[in-house]
This record gives sequence, structure tokens and C-alpha cells, in this order.
Amino acid sequence: MIINELIPILEQLERIEKKVDGTKTNRYLDIQKAADFTSLSISTLRRAVARGSLKCSRTLGKLLFRESDIERWLNG
Repeated sequence: MIINELIPILEQLERIEKKVDGTKTNRYLDIQKAADFTSLSISTLRRAVARGSLKCSRTLGKLLFRESDIERWLNG
């Protein structure tokens, strides 16, 4: 009976862990850090932005990439 009471708690802990792990992927990377993260060249990232296949933000003259957008682009 005690095990049956713990199952909902364990499921809730698993959901919390997934949310905590997921927040890390929303950080912004400049183009050099994005190149390091992907092991691609800066010019490759610039071409992907110019084609429109990789989303970025242009803030204060810098290209900023969300880590989740980069992962989506790499997997897509």
C-alpha cells in the first residue's frame, strides 16, 4: 500500500526533473559560442542564417542564437 502512494510522487519528480533539465537549452549563445557548441564554422552558421534555416536574434549588432533553436536546426 505504501508503494502505491509513492508512485504519484515519483511521477511528479520525473516531470520536475525534465523541466529543470529543459531550462538549460533556452540560453543565448553568440556566434563564436554557437560555433563551438555545434563544431561548425562561423561562416556556416552565417550562411544558415542568410538562408533562413537557422533562427537568430540581432541585438546590438550581434547575432545571438538560442541553444534550443540550434539543436532543432541540427536535428531537422
